[in-house]
Amino acid sequence: MSGNYENNPSVLNFVEYLRIPSIQPNINYDESVTFLKKQADELSLSTKIYEVVKEKPIVVLTWLGQDPSLPSILLNSHMDVVPVFENSWTYPPFSAHIDQDGKIYARGSQDMKCVGIQYLEAIRKLKESGMRLKRTLHVSFVPDEEIGGHDGMEKFVLTEDFKKLNIGFALDEGMANPTEEFIIFNGERSIWQIHVHCAGQPGHGSLLIPETAGEKLRYIIDKFMDLRAQQKNILDSDPNLTIGDVTTINLTQIYGGVQSNVVPEKLTAVFDIRLAVTVDHTQFENMIKQWFEEAGHGITYEFEQRNPFVECTKTDASNPYWVAFKTAADEMELKLDCRIFPGGTDSRYIRRVGIPAIGFSPMNKTPVLLHDHDEFLEASIFLKGIDIYVKLISAIGNV
Repeated sequence: MSGNYENNPSVLNFVEYLRIPSIQPNINYDESVTFLKKQADELSLSTKIYEVVKEKPIVVLTWLGQDPSLPSILLNSHMDVVPVFENSWTYPPFSAHIDQDGKIYARGSQDMKCVGIQYLEAIRKLKESGMRLKRTLHVSFVPDEEIGGHDGMEKFVLTEDFKKLNIGFALDEGMANPTEEFIIFNGERSIWQIHVHCAGQPGHGSLLIPETAGEKLRYIIDKFMDLRAQQKNILDSDPNLTIGDVTTINLTQIYGGVQSNVVPEKLTAVFDIRLAVTVDHTQFENMIKQWFEEAGHGITYEFEQRNPFVECTKTDASNPYWVAFKTAADEMELKLDCRIFPGGTDSRYIRRVGIPAIGFSPMNKTPVLLHDHDEFLEASIFLKGIDIYVKLISAIGNV
């Protein structure tokens, strides 16, 4: 370690957590759970571990508020990280190496072990100052977010155990931003991953057979890619828009056929679609059904993933938690940029059960390196984030 950070207890805690290789797939979460239990003991927080799915623990640390009857606050983060290509890293990805500039290099440094530790270090500061929040605070560490959260938050929000937490408002992950501003997210696009199967007349590759699978597939690909181009034009023509404001479509897989001189009886195309929050889901599906009819007979489709429409969290006076969040941010003179999240986080499952949630990671002046080689976070930004959470948590915890 180098710089002035080698003895900073908050940084040491962060480094210890980063060195746990909770890497997808097939994670053993035992080491993470042991680490978090130790944290809870140090902070005198109660711990509960829920296993909605075997070997996929959900760790919830709780700080009881002065009035436990009030709806509580959830501070969510995930324990898992994405795979690494170790040869492309300057330092080993689970070494949490700190360079001369105070950059902490590790997988998970931005996404999102930083936020989990920042929550805990903020609570430590609040407790040391003698602060007692009005509302109960639950800090959740969930599994499998990086592979869709299906065995983590998606199932957890539907359990009686989750309902008993009586959550009124949640904070979850956001994203780094290279500029001065802090990006916050109050909604997410709906993920639709669709497999379109085109059945057609098979035969010899030397003939011009009518009604082939290839002709039908071409028509459908053209329709989807024309819409993609239209959405790209909308995004490119308005500098105020970000990627989360438009519908994105990508052709991600094509498969089928048996050999090069046989016209296949079936070809399949897979599209990854992220529907903008302004899109009517019924109308959109009716439109693509119309395309399939126009392409010819024998078109079927199925969804690998199909997120329902979920209301965005209100960022106006009707949401008292947002008012408290914004007031605290204004007092700290933080410049906020409110957006729709481009990918998917566990916030979508929290909002789906009617709980307002804001995605926020206090990482400004930081390049976006989530899932990238040499992911890092500067220690100074990490420590400043703790102080930001001190103010935000006390504000929303006392609503």
